[in-house]
Amino acid sequence: MRTHYCADLSIALAGQRVTLAGWAHRRRDHGGVIFIDLRDREGLAQVVCDPDRAEAFKAADRVRGEFVLRVTGRVRARPEGTVNPNLASGAVEVLAEEVEVLNPSAPPPFQLDEENLSEAVRLEHRVLDLRREPMQRNLRLRHRAATAARAFLDAQGFIDIETPVLYKSTPEGAREFLVPSRLHDGHFYALPQSPQLFKQMLMIAGFDRYYQIVKCFRDEDLRADRQPEFTQIDIETSFLGEQEIRALMERLTRHMFREVLGADLPDPFPVMRYDEAMRDYGVDKPDLRIPLKLTELTDVMQEVEFKVFSAPARLADGRVAALRVPGGGQLTRGEIDGYTEFVKALGAKGLAWIKVNARARGAEGLQSPIVKNLHAGALAAVLERTGAADGDLLFFAADRAEAANACIGALRQRVGHDRGLVEPGWRPLWVVDFPMFEFDEESNLWKARHHPFTSPKDGHEQYLESAPGKAYAKAYDLVLNGWEVAGGSVRIHRQEVQQQVFRGLKISPEEQRAKFGFLLDALQYGAPPHGGIAFGFDRLVALMAGAEAIRDVIAFPKTQRGQDLLTGAPSPVAEKQLRELHIRLRNPAQ
Repeated sequence: MRTHYCADLSIALAGQRVTLAGWAHRRRDHGGVIFIDLRDREGLAQVVCDPDRAEAFKAADRVRGEFVLRVTGRVRARPEGTVNPNLASGAVEVLAEEVEVLNPSAPPPFQLDEENLSEAVRLEHRVLDLRREPMQRNLRLRHRAATAARAFLDAQGFIDIETPVLYKSTPEGAREFLVPSRLHDGHFYALPQSPQLFKQMLMIAGFDRYYQIVKCFRDEDLRADRQPEFTQIDIETSFLGEQEIRALMERLTRHMFREVLGADLPDPFPVMRYDEAMRDYGVDKPDLRIPLKLTELTDVMQEVEFKVFSAPARLADGRVAALRVPGGGQLTRGEIDGYTEFVKALGAKGLAWIKVNARARGAEGLQSPIVKNLHAGALAAVLERTGAADGDLLFFAADRAEAANACIGALRQRVGHDRGLVEPGWRPLWVVDFPMFEFDEESNLWKARHHPFTSPKDGHEQYLESAPGKAYAKAYDLVLNGWEVAGGSVRIHRQEVQQQVFRGLKISPEEQRAKFGFLLDALQYGAPPHGGIAFGFDRLVALMAGAEAIRDVIAFPKTQRGQDLLTGAPSPVAEKQLRELHIRLRNPAQ
């Protein structure tokens, strides 16, 4: 039906007869000559319809936006002064000999080149939104990224193996989506949060290197980098240690960025321990493009009169930390109040600050409501440790360490972007040595930080039952420009260690059998040392595309309320379907 895509046209085809097919992007009538910008997936081409060719001109006269057309004509150079350097075909145009309307279109609800469209409008009319050049570009980039990943993994001996989607409920931290069984009354499948247990069993089965670009599902609150259904590059290997796995995954990441963007990432990636990341950045996924670090002040603040600082400083799990903002003294009180509201939304009670106007003058050179509450020794220590200079601003966080880190870490990111401190480029980072467990105050029990199949660091087996808070894991996250793009671990392959972990988590033998019996059975039969990782493919592609949200690199995403505005999902179902599933609704949807 066509001989060329629009972007294929060039001066080398001048004089040749071509046939194009696509959509009328724009129609212009210039004094009896009709110009149509024809669009296909590769780009635009200008079509000229002259009254001398009556049939083609008549057809062109009825064309409107988004009509589907087939155009045959001769390629010719554009007149001098009309070349469009922004188009691949911008040096030429097609003098139409035939114009066929393959299908008319209703007037679209928006112009495809319109900017600042609301997301609700875009998602409701997603088919039209996907015709827009940014979305076409993003999804093609996504395809190239997937192709590059497959090519690399295939070359490294990985085997693409599918795992079940209808799965057994094995809670792994987030809420699962449940699927009722029609054949087994009162029983449910779960949609997998990840193929974690199956890929471990594939290692026990001897496949050695597995991968899958796979859909995963989590019924959790959504945000810019989350969707209820998302895509992972899921990977597992046998007979490789932690450093070997990370080195191989670095090579995969570098290969993808080189193939897709022509970008060279550092070799090797820097490595940072989890404790170091939390100490210096307040988050376990620091954006290293922002050259700001936190300063530890807990010990300094234990004896000050200011209870906002001294009370958390005296807690076993308390923290007081400062963030120095170079040149931040220029911030107005209104801007500081804005940052106060920002951290309050994250759970902070407020935001203490000090402007350093003249450091050499001591307390007299500092501007802040809290200066009078800090003795001279504490103020001197604050200035010395932070390295504050005249014109700087200091922000403070004081709370239990987890809460303080969450607020000051997010504030560091926000201030870095607002103040133009973000350095250009790609800054990958391995964060390693995560705690094995975290304490859940609600249940008064230790919980696995990742999942209960993560291997402890060598020598930390002694802490699994006696002191779970001291146990660290062979776990690792890959962070890129402040986004966690991959996470994984070396797995437990010895039954006795797995049982120690279960005992530390207070998971009874009965609960073990009910939830994980199939894996525990498999571990009896010579499980090899193994480990793996899962890349958040949507996040990785969003970073490559420069998108602000992963919804912009997914063809048919959900809203932040988990709705599909295009299809109307989720939606009520017929009573007959519910009866077949043995379900009765307590509060039927109206």
